[in-house]
Amino acid sequence: MQKKMTFRQFLFLVPLLLILAAFAIWPILTSFTYTFFDYRLNDMQKSRLSFTGSFSAARFRENSQYVKIFLSGDAEAAEKDPAAKKDFAAALADAQRYIDRFSSLPDGKISAQQSGALSSATEKLKAEVAALYQNHPDPAYENAESLPKIFEELEKSVSPPNFIGLAGYAKIFGDGRLFAALGHTVYFTLVSVAIEFVLGLALALVMNRSVRGIGLIRAGALIPWAIPTAVSALIWSYLYDGSSGILSYLFAQAGLISSPQSMLLSGPGAMAAVILTDVWKTTPYMALLLLAGLQTIDRGLYESAAIDGAGPAQAFFRITLPLLKPSILVAVLFRTLDAFRVYDLIAVLTGGGPGGSTETLSVYAYKTMFSQTNFGYGSVVVMFMFVCVLLIAALFVKVLGANMLSAE
Repeated sequence: MQKKMTFRQFLFLVPLLLILAAFAIWPILTSFTYTFFDYRLNDMQKSRLSFTGSFSAARFRENSQYVKIFLSGDAEAAEKDPAAKKDFAAALADAQRYIDRFSSLPDGKISAQQSGALSSATEKLKAEVAALYQNHPDPAYENAESLPKIFEELEKSVSPPNFIGLAGYAKIFGDGRLFAALGHTVYFTLVSVAIEFVLGLALALVMNRSVRGIGLIRAGALIPWAIPTAVSALIWSYLYDGSSGILSYLFAQAGLISSPQSMLLSGPGAMAAVILTDVWKTTPYMALLLLAGLQTIDRGLYESAAIDGAGPAQAFFRITLPLLKPSILVAVLFRTLDAFRVYDLIAVLTGGGPGGSTETLSVYAYKTMFSQTNFGYGSVVVMFMFVCVLLIAALFVKVLGANMLSAE
């Protein structure tokens, strides 16, 4: 019978729960919130989360006065043309009424009715001024080209709400670049994890043997995994360099690539370079996880099998693999999730190029959020990747995990 947790026992968990909430749950909730807004830092009208429109009284007063000043300056040049003089006077009067009507609006939130009235009045005055200069062209007018820009700034006095609801998620289905990045991510994950599993299992079998100097072999095998990923990517970028890289030269001599330059400057070559680097970097991690599983297998089973006449191959397929299945599940699951979220390796080695041929979901999300400063849609991409990771974990645990952990 299980005992219920007491309040005093729960208090010991409070610091852990607070840390988990601050560093795990809160960032996820924040990203999820951004997905419902068209949040962009490179656009002043969308640089904050807003359910309602806002009005900048200072910007309105400044730009509306510029409209009046510029019209007044060109009105003096129209004194010799009675028709132009009359139309300029009418435009100035309309501009003044426009200023008087909306200058009293308070700074801050603005209702949809007020926003619509202001936008309509601005468009009407803008069209009137454009028609004025079109009907009375004169080289003496100095502000004909400046006034359209002033009206553009004037229109920005009203910032519409950037709440878009589920529109960001709907945008995913028409985003070809996102699905291309998903394809690159899946391809990279499947190929790299498959190779790492085969090599990691072979390395784990070697490190599991009781031979002289095995400690040194284990330490040496873990060196690639101990090197930071960004450093590894930088080292391998020198090896792949088209002009001085030894690996690109050897691959070209062996006929694997057409020229040393095509290693990082062609799509297939760049993807192969990324996969090769990842295999070198993380195969020791896979081997370490599998080695932990091999250490739990009773060696007496192999001795009994040898007495019964079983060879090494039979012992591997009848004893090692069946008993290693739980460790295989953990190792492959961890590596699959890690490979699916790959960022630093590709960011340093190829930057997602050439032509986006190695751009993964993480790289695409980073470019959207920080290069384009589009945090709204960038968060949608992050949530899409989050759902993909959940599906992968569920697939392993519910489908493969049930088969691997079940008694045979």
